Amino acid sequence: MVRPAQYTRHAIIKAAVDLFAEKGFEAASVRDIVTKARVNQAAVNYHFRGKNGLYVEVLKIAFEKLTDRVGFSSKELRSLSREDALRSFIARQLCPLLFRDEMSRYIRMFAWESSHPTKVFRKFLATNATSYLTAATDIVRQFLPPDTPKRTVVCVTIWLMGQCSIFVRSRELFAQEPFSMTIDGPFLDELTELITRLAIGGLQQATAPTL
Repeated sequence: MVRPAQYTRHAIIKAAVDLFAEKGFEAASVRDIVTKARVNQAAVNYHFRGKNGLYVEVLKIAFEKLTDRVGFSSKELRSLSREDALRSFIARQLCPLLFRDEMSRYIRMFAWESSHPTKVFRKFLATNATSYLTAATDIVRQFLPPDTPKRTVVCVTIWLMGQCSIFVRSRELFAQEPFSMTIDGPFLDELTELITRLAIGGLQQATAPTL
């Protein structure tokens, strides 16, 4: 049996996910959240110490869900060639294209942050996304000269992630006119191969000697 306090906490989180995905952090007010959750405003302070604390909790859940579905271990990466590791990373970045409902709301939350980053989100990333970014930079580093500065490696990694995120963020748009893309398994496989080829070509060009 779910205790009243647990039910209240769950209701607040569920309402917050919906509204943060729909409006973004800044526009989603505590009043909106408690109205949707059908609880009083004091419950947000009691369970999460305010709106910022609630947002951090929602971000933790979203990040865990998404990285659980698209994540990979360092051991797994080391067992692959650099090309296959890159392909695996890209494929898992694109996996949310096939997600529905709750996952799509998490993705929309991160889409809001990509265009209107908040201080809460930046602080959250600094303490929660380190291992994920490290795995991604390890892949990219294999295509670059050993003496490539860390800043360059990080910039290339961010660029690579951006090639995937534009499709994830705009999934609903690409499924409509004038694009009319059918977002399914075969499309995901085709897109993975395309981005992988483009990324390898770009990385090779970036490391080619200049004339």
